[in-house]
Parts: sequence; C-alpha cells; structure tokens
Amino acid sequence: MRSKIKKIISIANLFVKRGEEIILDDISAEITAGEIAAIIGPNGAGKTTLLKCLLGILPYKGEIKIFGSASINALDKIGYVPQRFSFDRSFPLTVREFLSLSAKNKNNIERALKEVEMEQAKNKLLGELSGGQLQRVLIARATMNDPEILLLDEPTSGIDVGAEKNFYEMILHQNKKHGCTIVLISHEVNMVYKYATQVICLNKNMLCMGAPEQAITKEIMSKLYGDSSTMTTHPHHSPRHHHKH
Repeated sequence: MRSKIKKIISIANLFVKRGEEIILDDISAEITAGEIAAIIGPNGAGKTTLLKCLLGILPYKGEIKIFGSASINALDKIGYVPQRFSFDRSFPLTVREFLSLSAKNKNNIERALKEVEMEQAKNKLLGELSGGQLQRVLIARATMNDPEILLLDEPTSGIDVGAEKNFYEMILHQNKKHGCTIVLISHEVNMVYKYATQVICLNKNMLCMGAPEQAITKEIMSKLYGDSSTMTTHPHHSPRHHHKH
C-alpha cells in the first residue's frame, strides 16, 4: 500500500567531495510518498550529484534511506531519466526493441508509450527521434515497470520552448494516476510553482525546503542565482522567477 504520510526518502547529513572540492555540504531532507519534489539551484550546485547519491552510484558520507533501508535495496522501485542519454544513433534499434531491453512485462511497453503519446513511433528507429521524442521515450522507459519513485534530471532539457508544459503534464499524470513520488531537477521555476508540492533549494548546501510559495523568497533566489534574478509577485503572493539560463 502507498501511504500518503509515509516518508519515502530520508537524507541525513549528506556530504560529497570530488577531490578537494565540496559538492554537497551537510544536506538533510525528507520526501513523503506522493510528493512532487523539485530540486532547484544554479549550475554546479550539486543537483545531479544528489540524484546520483539517491541511486547509489556515487560515494558519499552521511545517510540515505529509501523505504527505510539503503538505497541499493530500492533500485527496482525507482525509475530514472538522466540529463543526458548517449547512444550510437546509427545502431538499428527500434523504440520498442529499446524498451523491451528493460521491460519486466512486455505488455507494459504499449501502455507506457501511449501515456507519453509515442505509441505511433514504436517501430521507429531510436536514432531518428527528435530530442523531444527521445525524452518521451526515456520517460516511458522510466515508468513502464511501475516505479514508486521517479527521478528526473532536467526532463525538459533539449525540449522546444513552449513544449515544457506538456512534459510537466505527463509527469503530473504519473503522480496522480499511478501514485508515483517524483523527484525532479528543474531550472524552470515557474513550472516548479505550478506543479511541485515541495522544493529543495541547493547551492552546495541546503538553502530552503518546503512548499514553493513559502520556501522560494526573493532572498533565496538571490542566494541561488545572484542579483540578476528578478521576481514579481502574482495573486496569492506567489513570486515568479524570471531568471534566464
């Protein structure tokens, strides 16, 4: 059973160094079942590093628990979309063949493609897909085995401006229909306001955590992105972020 009050992810005193450089400094956070948690911060803030620690693929000091135990024990319950996906575009692999490589149940492939509106492309070669189409297929791959947690590293990178909303709607669908807890990295703070239930502000250390409309203040945005970040206040006192990357 998926409980609405269960702490699914618990991070305590997380510390990561690369050589002499501190990447993450004493990060502690909790994410509850059913949340859409967005991680925001400038480039080099440690956002991708945090996701990789959750996946158990980077060494760290501190403690991470997923479903109450070490993250390595929960990998079969996690779907992951990396920021960059490299492959040989000349390799003759269709979308369906690509998904079947990691599908626990082949029947899930059709459903997952339909949910990202890519069912018509199942026989198309992976190398022929546009950036946006490939992102949709990667989301299908991450969701087709019914994960309880979905980790998304900038899922709209490489997507045409204006198409981001469709991607966030797809992510919201996974959250609402399948009860999937979402942890995503985003630079689109306006989308974070609209879709996220929790925000984690990172710049090597933790600057804020909570509901976006409470946690993201003008002071926090300045600490994250510098004084070039401008904000306006909309109805309900929700500041919106207009910083360009």
